[in-house]
Amino acid sequence: MKSKQKFSKKYLLMWALAWVCTTALVTFGSMYLWESSLLTGIAIILSLAVGVGMVLANRKFVNAADELQRKIQLESMGLTLGLTVVVGLAYSQLDTTGLLNSDAEISTLLLFMGVTYIVCTAINSRKYS
Repeated sequence: MKSKQKFSKKYLLMWALAWVCTTALVTFGSMYLWESSLLTGIAIILSLAVGVGMVLANRKFVNAADELQRKIQLESMGLTLGLTVVVGLAYSQLDTTGLLNSDAEISTLLLFMGVTYIVCTAINSRKYS
């Protein structure tokens, strides 16, 4: 059972790294490597396809986990989703009402989501250990 969890963790890591690489390819490729809209579109489609693979690998990771790890992951994901929606809407409202000096960027929200997930997972792991 442990080897199955280890494999699914490595599998998820591989897909996450591939998605980060394709996201970087879309961003920096269109800035420094090419000027073609067609190539940018192909890179975006590739990034979407790899992103779907990452989501499926995440599902496999959660399904391969034991009951305690699954509870920790699902609770962390639920908290992260809820907090991201609430904070994301407030962040967007700050932008649309002019209370924010700069534009609301999705990258800021993704950073918030990542940090929230890591903190929630650490707290839940400690709580249930």
